[in-house]
Amino acid sequence: MLKQTPLNAAHRKLGAKLVDFGGWEMPLHYGSQIEEHHRVRRAAGVFDVSHMLALDVAGPGARAFLRLALANDVAKLERPGGALYSCLLNDAGHVLDDLIAYFVAEDSYRVVVNASTADKDLAWFESLRARQGGSFTLAPRRDLCMLAVQGPQARECVWKALPAIRAVSERLARFHAASSGDSFVARTGYTGEDGFELMLPSERAQSVWDELLRAGAAPCGLGARDTLRLEAGMNLYGQDMDEKVTPAESGLAWTVDTSGERDFVGKSALRAETPWRRLAGLLLIGRGVLRAHQRVVTAHGEGRTTSGSFAPTLGQSIAFARIPKAVASGDSVQVEVRERLLEARVVTPPFVRNGKILIDLLRTT
Repeated sequence: MLKQTPLNAAHRKLGAKLVDFGGWEMPLHYGSQIEEHHRVRRAAGVFDVSHMLALDVAGPGARAFLRLALANDVAKLERPGGALYSCLLNDAGHVLDDLIAYFVAEDSYRVVVNASTADKDLAWFESLRARQGGSFTLAPRRDLCMLAVQGPQARECVWKALPAIRAVSERLARFHAASSGDSFVARTGYTGEDGFELMLPSERAQSVWDELLRAGAAPCGLGARDTLRLEAGMNLYGQDMDEKVTPAESGLAWTVDTSGERDFVGKSALRAETPWRRLAGLLLIGRGVLRAHQRVVTAHGEGRTTSGSFAPTLGQSIAFARIPKAVASGDSVQVEVRERLLEARVVTPPFVRNGKILIDLLRTT
């Protein structure tokens, strides 16, 4: 049986199309995926992301443990409230997951991992704790719901719906978080737009969801979340990276901190490798739709798309592709779509951020 978030009944009442996503019954859309995409780019949308897992790491040794477990260094977070994006690697330097770590207080962190990898991640953390030792705790927070409110009007919607959290969240810089009573609010997201990600007790999920809708946020599903994150140049675990590739092959080398003497899981393996592939963006020239797992033909060898879709903001199809490093941005390649080779141009993501198109569409005509 599929797992359900605390808002499953609310999604059904709104007529959502529900699908299996990593073992969870989740809304794909509420009628129009494209309309939901545009609402986030132009106004505000709210996503139920309660399938994701918050894991609290607390106690003496928590910081040292996360410095070992994560490829990025939580020591960069010098003050409570800071957030850090990182890969979680295995000993071979391959990607087990990508996550966000929040510095909550001295000896206290909150790590948010993906739904499909949550059980695997928790088991991996436990194995690392057994390897390293330490008197800290690892507490999965399945008692929390998570809501992502995204878009240029998202923050105002949140403050209208939840005026009590305005005082702690109004001055939050991007990629920072704060607590307000039983709520945790982070100025983070997965859409390329401004907004908040909220974590609060599950028993409050329905009332807060209703208040956000009354405040003007449109309910949005996983379909729009996928096209938004793709336009924003954000990876999806299981498609753009997995246990077969390294961060450098996934456009995530910037999340790996090899400076200094700190050791972390996978560091020695990464230093011994010289990747010959990289993750690039593709912009399709002409008609057609790019999807994952399509063959890419380049002058330097073949590659393969990892994610692809029609991009509503651009009005064209885009993709991520793992291709030979020798292929440069601006080069023309061919993608096999339904047994036809279609021309595409290699570009550097992101395609869209904060409602603005960041690539040159005129070059495709």
